[in-house]
Amino acid sequence: MKSPLRQLTALLLGAGSLLAAAAPARALEEIQLSLPLLETAFTIQLRELRDQRSLLSGDSDLAELDRATNGAIGRRLVEAFQTPLPLPVKAFAEQSVGSPLVNQVLLLISSVVLVEGVRQPLDSSQLATSLESSQAKGSLNLLEVLEALPGKSASVDLQRVVFAIDRLANQQRLGNDLVTSMPAAGISQALSQAGPLAVKRQELAIPVSHRPKPLQVVTIQPETGANGRLVLISHGLWDSPESFEGWGKHLASHGYTVLLPRHPGSDKSQQQAMLSGEVPPPKPEDLKLRPMDMTSAIDAAAAGSLGLPAGLRTDAVVAMGQSYGATTSLQLAGARPSAALLNRFCKDVTNPARNVSWVLQCSFLTSADQAGLADPRVKAVVAVSPPMSLLFDQGSAKAMNGRVLLVSGSRDWVVPSGPEALRPMALEARNAGGGHRLVLAKDGDHFNLRSSYEQGGGALRGLLLAWTDGAFAAGAAAAPGPDAPPLMPPDGWGATEFPLVDVTANLRTLPVAANQP
Repeated sequence: MKSPLRQLTALLLGAGSLLAAAAPARALEEIQLSLPLLETAFTIQLRELRDQRSLLSGDSDLAELDRATNGAIGRRLVEAFQTPLPLPVKAFAEQSVGSPLVNQVLLLISSVVLVEGVRQPLDSSQLATSLESSQAKGSLNLLEVLEALPGKSASVDLQRVVFAIDRLANQQRLGNDLVTSMPAAGISQALSQAGPLAVKRQELAIPVSHRPKPLQVVTIQPETGANGRLVLISHGLWDSPESFEGWGKHLASHGYTVLLPRHPGSDKSQQQAMLSGEVPPPKPEDLKLRPMDMTSAIDAAAAGSLGLPAGLRTDAVVAMGQSYGATTSLQLAGARPSAALLNRFCKDVTNPARNVSWVLQCSFLTSADQAGLADPRVKAVVAVSPPMSLLFDQGSAKAMNGRVLLVSGSRDWVVPSGPEALRPMALEARNAGGGHRLVLAKDGDHFNLRSSYEQGGGALRGLLLAWTDGAFAAGAAAAPGPDAPPLMPPDGWGATEFPLVDVTANLRTLPVAANQP
């Protein structure tokens, strides 16, 4: 677990990376650290953090404490505050002022850092006047960001930082308890081993009406012996199809044809262009465009324009994705986005359910009500770590056209299992049932459940194959409903990398706290 200082450093990194530039009338000179359980605060003169010698010769509270510890505290502080920010701040910030992503991060920072004489919460227009003196060199460190803030002094409430750390621990606790108290699935070689078919990969471009340029699509398919069944995979925010080609390779070796669209505007190349200042952060409209990418790929397959195996059926498909891509897959399955919970909770900084994924979800405030883009051809989905607790209407599962397998890592701090998987799925289980399943991956985080082509499927390969096999074998019975039959066997889809635990049977009895989304 991160220390309060490291947590504060991470928050400041997030704030600093989103600042714009211009000279303040008055530069910040000191920080006061409000410590939990103490009725006093430690004062830090920012000039003392320029190097170790400045701190040892300083006269602030922190300087005295540093001398008393023979420089042990000072060395760590100086190193932290001299850490360069990993972004070309000027170019990035000029594109980012006023964006929903920026405003959400600034809201979080305002809950921890209070700058005297500056209105709260901070906004991008206030901070757009802060860094003119440093913009020429194109990069900054933490100390320079603090020195550029307007005002004379800022207070940092470490008790609130500790609250943020404890909140994350609480959000992961129930998931951790479940995966350690329940048996993990066993491993069937028939599911976990690569299939008998040789596969091939290619990348194509298809014209689409909703994008100014053709849509890039990676195809992975059997060289011979295809089973005529189609699977689509949607990548996450600032990611790419390459991170999930292992999933596709494993499925293709068992006969499936797999399409992986590259979502422009929220893919890895977009992140690189954003960090270099060439384009703005992802837009709220991407919430609508991503499922349209997936639907267009199905249309292209149906039209025979992708060179896919003969006899491929497109009237019933399985979709899967991770993170933002998992959210996209849920939309295709009929989960209905809505601004109702976003309007209610996005400004609630102290809510026990608040987590990093709310930054992304709250950026959809203006587009959520127009992003209901279900595709009836999608009969089942696998959603790995989807940001979803604020985005989808509670109870919308009753109208879904696709059955859902949701997978969450017990150590995911970006989309923690408690608020983003267990609670929403528990509510849906009580309201609608439907035959949806929830599997927790012990020690899984937000990034280690993906798989490159070379890795051949990763920890989820057996689970993905079992769910996909079951969805197609069920035919019309794959549809969600109170009496829907299981789509995967009770065992055999486990993994050696991470224990996988089906917690679906426990959903109806899970405690659901009030005043949370």
